[in-house]
Amino acid sequence: MNFSISGLQFGAGMLLLSAFIIGIILFLKHRISSTSISKKGSNHLTKKYAEADVFKSSGTFWRVGLVSAVFVAILAFSWTTYERDIFIPDYNLSFDELEIQTPPTVQREKKLPPPPPPPPVIEVTDEPTEEPPIFTDQTVTNQVSNQVAKPTTKKTPLVKKTLPIVPKSKEPNIEELHYIVEEMPLFPGCEGIGNYETEKACADKKMLEFIYKNIKYPTIARENNVEGTAVISFVVEKDGSITNATIIRDPGAGCGAESLRVVELMNKLPQRWIPGQQGNQNVRVQFNLPVRFRLDK
Repeated sequence: MNFSISGLQFGAGMLLLSAFIIGIILFLKHRISSTSISKKGSNHLTKKYAEADVFKSSGTFWRVGLVSAVFVAILAFSWTTYERDIFIPDYNLSFDELEIQTPPTVQREKKLPPPPPPPPVIEVTDEPTEEPPIFTDQTVTNQVSNQVAKPTTKKTPLVKKTLPIVPKSKEPNIEELHYIVEEMPLFPGCEGIGNYETEKACADKKMLEFIYKNIKYPTIARENNVEGTAVISFVVEKDGSITNATIIRDPGAGCGAESLRVVELMNKLPQRWIPGQQGNQNVRVQFNLPVRFRLDK
């Protein structure tokens, strides 16, 4: 037989047992003290009377003590303490996206370097360049010589200036992250039971059962009466795995860390999530899961 009692019931049982034992003691004391010795003689002090023999009730005392010990043991083993439940409201099934305000991103204008100066234009001409004539001093040679140098033609080669080739940077292939798609990801365990709406209702129920089974109210939060809602953000990848699990709201005292631990346990399930679909293709979808911690008062 399996039954449980509360602390109040345990205390009441102990009081009843104490009253029962005290009653037996008083009854036996009164019975022994009221026993009268009808015969008096010279040897009445050394004679042992059956009415005043306290050892004849030793068997009764032993049985009462045994019954009392068994009764106390049963009460002790049946004393049950109940932990306070963790309440997850039904509105969590909608998985509404929480609006978290972030400061606007200030885009700094990139200063472009000044354009390089245009290459110098060098023109090649075929016209001869005449050099001035060279004259000699008449006082030295006493001869007048008008020596005129023959015109010479010089061609200047055209210099081509080439600019360095800057390689194009390859942008990383980052897949788009979705928040609302045609078919949202589903918790595993309800595949093929019907249409999408039926599978979604079943998957939400399975996920709540998983959270109830694995989550524990933190001891520090229970002792300090900490309540609140922890929100965990995570991404369901195209293969159904859970990544980027982070705490975006934490009431404190370990509630956020406990919720994050349970979400990360989903990757250890035998089956992965059913990924979300957009246009008959698997896509990455971000989830915000609120878990409310509430103490029963």
